[in-house]
Amino acid sequence: MPPTEIIFLVEEDAEGGYVAKALGYSIFTQAESIEELKEKIKDALKCHFDDEAEIPPTI
Repeated sequence: MPPTEIIFLVEEDAEGGYVAKALGYSIFTQAESIEELKEKIKDALKCHFDDEAEIPPTI
């Protein structure tokens, strides 16, 4: 059964900005603002999953 959610741990980066790490997946991204981080997470998910239909509905 495919996963129904992916949880990201979001932390402030020591050098500025934010870092997001998916729990249980090898998905990492970073950005300067929270709004930019949300977009980068969406892009990272599209890169990680071969088919967008496999991306869980809850992020």
